Amino acid sequence: MPKQAATPGGKLTVSLVGAGRLGTALALALASRGYEIQAVVARRVAAARKAARLFDKQPMALSEKQLDRLPQSGLILIATPDDIISTTARSLAATLRHAPSGRTALHTSGALSSKVLSPLAEAGFHVGSIHPLVSVSDPESGAAGLREAFYCLEGDRAALRVARSVVRDLGGRSFSIHARNKALYHAAAVMASGHIVALIDIAMEMLARCGLDRRDAQRVLLPLIKSTVNNLSISDPAHALTGTFARGDLATVKRQLAALNAEDLGEALGAYKLLGYRSLQLARKSGAPQALLKKIADTLED
Repeated sequence: MPKQAATPGGKLTVSLVGAGRLGTALALALASRGYEIQAVVARRVAAARKAARLFDKQPMALSEKQLDRLPQSGLILIATPDDIISTTARSLAATLRHAPSGRTALHTSGALSSKVLSPLAEAGFHVGSIHPLVSVSDPESGAAGLREAFYCLEGDRAALRVARSVVRDLGGRSFSIHARNKALYHAAAVMASGHIVALIDIAMEMLARCGLDRRDAQRVLLPLIKSTVNNLSISDPAHALTGTFARGDLATVKRQLAALNAEDLGEALGAYKLLGYRSLQLARKSGAPQALLKKIADTLED
């Protein structure tokens, strides 16, 4: 007998397709809120079994070639890499085309819209996307971070209702965007997360030129980063900006540019100038002296 689409408590049952860090973390978070995770699918069954062992009530562990054994879960979460979501949707649609209609499939890509799940829509599924604005480096610790996170939702009306219910059950908050804006939305998330990591790596390289090893450089920068995030939690960017550009300190900018040139730190110099221009825009909004800001802009262009 096929497993049912909902638990006795009324929550949708779930099958996870793609047992990477994000997918497994999301499934663990849902399991902690009373959802029944019925199956975990990975490219290799060994990987699916490894993920399944993280659950108190272990789900079925299936390989991508065993989709015909997938339970009739009310919700299918597709958390595969972006490049294979379309292929995965086609495989699922071919396998599940005779399953009851009205079920929901959500993928977790930030960059792709629900249109990539069109084969499943044609097979009778409600389709959408659910992307948490959280950095997940480990499934178990990531599950805790997914609770109370913000989620970007997109899809058809029925899928959005399901996605919003999932987010509420996780204690999170959600917002929706149009499908055409998914790539731009995800680029913003990359800027605010991955690119910040890259920027800190540049700062660590600069401190290494001052004689610190990389571990110490990271350690001394972390409190500064945390204080900046704290400023952003209570102020808008213009008023959270502090330091050289906020003050309009022309002499300091000149010294810093000279130091970057002397050390031949080309990437750091490029990042400093690019972000310096944006910092000047913020400084103007916060009332920094306009004449000094103009001189700084001219200096950055030299």
